[in-house]
Amino acid sequence: MSNNNDTAFWRNAERHLIRYGGTFTPMIVERAQGSFVYDADGRAILDFTSGQMSAVLGHCHPEIVSVITEYAGRLDHLFSGMLSRPVVDLASRLAEVTPDGLDRALLLSTGAESNEAAIRMAKLVTGKYEIVGFAQSWHGMTGAAASATYSAGRRGIGPAAVGSFAIPAPFPYRPRFERNGAYDCLAELDYAFDLVDRQSSGNLAAFIAEPILSSGGIIELPDGYMAALKRKCEERGMLLILDEAQTGVGRTGTLFACQRDGVTPDILTLSKTLGAGLPLAAVVTSARIEERAHELGYLFYTTHVSDPLPAAVGLRVLDVVRREGLVERANLMGKRLRHGLLGLMERFECVGDVRGRGLLLGMEIVKDRRTKEPADELGARITRECMNLGLSMNIVQLPGMGGVFRLAPPLTVSEEEIGLGLELLERAIQRSL
Repeated sequence: MSNNNDTAFWRNAERHLIRYGGTFTPMIVERAQGSFVYDADGRAILDFTSGQMSAVLGHCHPEIVSVITEYAGRLDHLFSGMLSRPVVDLASRLAEVTPDGLDRALLLSTGAESNEAAIRMAKLVTGKYEIVGFAQSWHGMTGAAASATYSAGRRGIGPAAVGSFAIPAPFPYRPRFERNGAYDCLAELDYAFDLVDRQSSGNLAAFIAEPILSSGGIIELPDGYMAALKRKCEERGMLLILDEAQTGVGRTGTLFACQRDGVTPDILTLSKTLGAGLPLAAVVTSARIEERAHELGYLFYTTHVSDPLPAAVGLRVLDVVRREGLVERANLMGKRLRHGLLGLMERFECVGDVRGRGLLLGMEIVKDRRTKEPADELGARITRECMNLGLSMNIVQLPGMGGVFRLAPPLTVSEEEIGLGLELLERAIQRSL
């Protein structure tokens, strides 16, 4: 009998776990190393999602193991009013590497928590309460973050926060707003904000956006869009919050995705990639905004704010990314992966689109490339076949879209591993048709 079929394990899982979305993969993961996870039968499974889109250095990177070991035995957790060197050092490093003008950081645990803290700060310093986001967004499952999340999770739990508005994300593959036969994302943005203005009570506090909407199906903000969005915010006295949970720390081929656009947000939130799989998040903002928030009594006191161990991990992550040239590597390996996906698109009609940048890419599966009709069942079959072949893939399936595979290997992925992933994906598609 397969060790993955451990009857007691699955019986206990069924009896004692609260299910939190979707279904569990029918295997028991025993260990992970580099770009692979290994199940209870010792089978190697190539991880093309970096865990939960987080493990930018791969699994169990020796330098991360080293720093965890050191701080677990030296300085792990403190009273939240105490400071340690890793916390101040990481805040200082973030001020160095983020766009100019983002000088002060708050260190937390999760992406939802950092977005919660950012939204709370924006409301306090503007004196307003309305928050606008994209209709395909995911910012977390806690109060204000969940209220700004529109791709899933809104039904059955009562009203969202008062003043929650959504506009469509710009989506060239499935355009909603055309002028003279061409998609006009800036005209769409104008129209969307006209609707927001009509619904607003005059209390627009902030817009929160991902530079690439990941759970929304790898929807990249087109060139010029982020700058136009920043102008919309400035015209209304709103703050722009950029959620770089998945795009930060090199994944898209710049250290932060907003750097490609030359746009500095008022507040930048980081999580997933900053801890390389460990629970670490950050809110980074300007001295001016932080000073004003402090004057007004900003409060975000949590059990694990400014914990030393995860801060030490974050510092080491940034060290490794710089020393090993992983930002440039994301570009190089991203081009190799994109080239392979475009090759699959040439061979298989079901591949409707390839998009994204760096090592955060999407491949949309459709029934008909001309009509772009969604192919949910096919996408699900390909996902299952990938796992059967030893490739872990994640597919997003939202209403009105085909299944979109999110490909986000570690930045340390080798060219051979990219080749293996593409080979397994091709075989999975062939088996599924």
